[in-house]
Amino acid sequence: MDDNGLSTLSLLSDVQQLSLWQVRDALLDRLRSYGACMVAFSGGVDSAVVLKAAYLALGKRTLAATAISPSLASRERQAAMELARLIGTEHALIETQEMEQPAYVRNANDRCYHCKTELYVQMTRLADERQVPHLVNGTNADDLGDYRPGLRAGQEHFVHSPLAELGLGKRRVRELAALWRLPVWDKPASPCLSSRIVYGLQVTPDRLRRIDQAESFLIDQGFPVVRVRHLADDTARVEVPVDRLPELVRSPLREKTTAFMQQIGFRRIVIDVEGFRSGNLNT
Repeated sequence: MDDNGLSTLSLLSDVQQLSLWQVRDALLDRLRSYGACMVAFSGGVDSAVVLKAAYLALGKRTLAATAISPSLASRERQAAMELARLIGTEHALIETQEMEQPAYVRNANDRCYHCKTELYVQMTRLADERQVPHLVNGTNADDLGDYRPGLRAGQEHFVHSPLAELGLGKRRVRELAALWRLPVWDKPASPCLSSRIVYGLQVTPDRLRRIDQAESFLIDQGFPVVRVRHLADDTARVEVPVDRLPELVRSPLREKTTAFMQQIGFRRIVIDVEGFRSGNLNT
């Protein structure tokens, strides 16, 4: 593979034997070699570690870029802004237009490819304006074994993935985040709101709004890990960790949740007794 490819498989067996300090130094060296970079920053732990490393390695030659669209949860936007401020980097908010792309709205299983393509097109334009030579994302080595059509978009736009390139999986990424005292070190994954809509059901601003409001409601009720899956016929399928299910179905929260979700536009609410599973709509 070329220098931009994920040519790290030979490192995967070795990186687990390295000390955290060696891992840190390897990541800083990799980012330092870019000279300057723009980081695709979602506010999750992976992109936060890359952004922190880039700032340590490159200082003000680092720029964070966050896509702003209806598919970004309102809480996630605010959290990303606060985290970029904490790290100390300049932070650009880029309005992406994936909702205008029929291939994205159609919501086939390659939806993520079209979303990431739009992001990287917009980032490339900004990078050209700012004369930033390299785009970087937070893809880690564990992501390479999952179904992620967005990875192809990164390769097509020559985006570096330093975590994956060094063979760093989620465990080592969280260790680095804890080392750097990033508040997201133990944050659960939080993919875009569109990932909650069952494949084949069109992505619309109204459906994204419902999901955002429903999840925000449940988070406010004390369920920090939650997914509201938007199924056909305006059905919401709610997932929380299995050990929290008794709380969700107990009165008066059950009635309160039902009333709120019907108020925002869901006609039917079902609770998944198997509990929360990341990427559940991919299966």
